[in-house]
Amino acid sequence: MHDLYTQESARLLGVAMRIARSDALAEDIVHDAFLKIWTRAGSFDPARGTARGWIFSVTRHLALNFMRDSAHIVQVSEQSESALLAEASLEAVTEADTFEYRARSGRIYGCLEQLEPARRNCILHAYVDGYSHSEISQKVGAPLGTVKAWIKRSLVALRECMG
Repeated sequence: MHDLYTQESARLLGVAMRIARSDALAEDIVHDAFLKIWTRAGSFDPARGTARGWIFSVTRHLALNFMRDSAHIVQVSEQSESALLAEASLEAVTEADTFEYRARSGRIYGCLEQLEPARRNCILHAYVDGYSHSEISQKVGAPLGTVKAWIKRSLVALRECMG
C-alpha cells in the first residue's frame, strides 16, 4: 500500500484538488480514498478496467460526493486555480511514468479525436475537470439527459477503441 501511495498520491491529489478546490479538502479526500481502496480492494474487477483507473474513479467519486453532500463551496480565483493545477500536474509526473504515459496517452488521444466534439468535451469535463453531469449540462447548454447519454455512449466507444 505504501508503494501505491508513493506512486499515485500526487496524481490523486490533483484530481481531488480540481474538484474540491482546496488543499486541505483534497488531502482529506485522498486520505479517505486510500482507506476505501484498502478496504475495498477485493471489489476491483480487472475485466472492467485498470487498477489505476479504478483508484482514480474511487477518488473522483469520493470528491464529488463530498462536495455534493457538504455543499461546501470554496471560491478560488481562476489564476490561483490554474497555478495549483499546474503545480499538482508537475509534481505528479516522474521519469518512470513518462514512457507509460506517452504510450497510453497517444492511444487515448486518438480515440478521443474520433468522438464528436460535443461528446468529447463532455467526457473531458467529467473525467479531467471533475464536473458533475448537471454542471456539464449547464456548461454546454444541453439537456441533462442528453449529456448523460453522450457520456455513456462515449465511454462505450472509448472502451471499444482502446481494445
